Amino acid sequence: MHFPGSHVLSIAQFQRHDVDRVFAVADAMRPYAHREKITRVLDGAILGSMFFEPSTRTRISFGSAFNLLGGEVRETTGFETTAIAKGESLFDTARVLSGYSDVIAMRHPEPGSVAEFAQGSRVPVINGGDGANEHPTQALLDLYTIRSELASRGRDLDGLRIAMVGDLRFGRTVHSLARLLQLYPGVQISLVSPPELAMPADIVETARIAGHRVVETEHLEAGISGVDIVYSTRLQEERFASAEEADLYRGRFRLDQQIYTARCEPNTVIMHPLPRDSREGARELDVDLNDNPNLAIFRQSDNGVLVRMALFALILDVADKVDAHARPVNWFTERRF
Repeated sequence: MHFPGSHVLSIAQFQRHDVDRVFAVADAMRPYAHREKITRVLDGAILGSMFFEPSTRTRISFGSAFNLLGGEVRETTGFETTAIAKGESLFDTARVLSGYSDVIAMRHPEPGSVAEFAQGSRVPVINGGDGANEHPTQALLDLYTIRSELASRGRDLDGLRIAMVGDLRFGRTVHSLARLLQLYPGVQISLVSPPELAMPADIVETARIAGHRVVETEHLEAGISGVDIVYSTRLQEERFASAEEADLYRGRFRLDQQIYTARCEPNTVIMHPLPRDSREGARELDVDLNDNPNLAIFRQSDNGVLVRMALFALILDVADKVDAHARPVNWFTERRF
């Protein structure tokens, strides 16, 4: 992948050496993300942040990543405050807003919508999630987290054993992660869901063609045994026809400390793209896991800033200039990382 000026729309754009490049730059971003020093390499650059679906972490993570490189953020959220509500096409919106921005991060509820938007854009566009389709930056930060967690245990990504649990039909994060894992040999994937919420068949088939061992099961306890990673997902209620239909599956695959102790290995890492649903009757990851040192969900969220900083630096072709624009932090900052 030639990064400068490129859109990031799908995991299919990446080869293994591209992922390695993103991760190497992300590693170099750590002092800036951790407020040990600051850089102004993107001073004057503008990120157009367009999120047409509710978002907390992803939207703010993109904005923070850009700010930490010295850039500014202009954002819009929801449809009702945009010209799209007046009938403007995605192409026209892209044509206009790309005149105001140097790069655009976009989330939209319709599959394929971000790629359609990119066709009209004059600047690079990064897919922040397009419906139930893909979420490429989440997959990259997830794999970066997996790599980091395994490295602390003396392991690498080859031969990874991972369980993906919950709503695998509508969960775009697991779609992108499953596709990304096809770049690595010897991966074993346990897919844990009811048949109605199973991983799309084409993703399962391509994983098997890539040489991965894929097992599908409805049973949580069996699916999470003997794995390195348990990747839990939220029930994507907003993609169901009704709340009543979603309620049929709510809380079906709740992981708590008792089940973890009984079925997981002592160092199995627990991941979740967030937000986890902490409401009574849901709780795909119970709050009694909060003190488990293998709960990596907040390290995972922190890593999102590193990976998105790396993508901005590569796309805007400043990855080798970041340190040249660095200086010490001049305000009080506690060590939060």
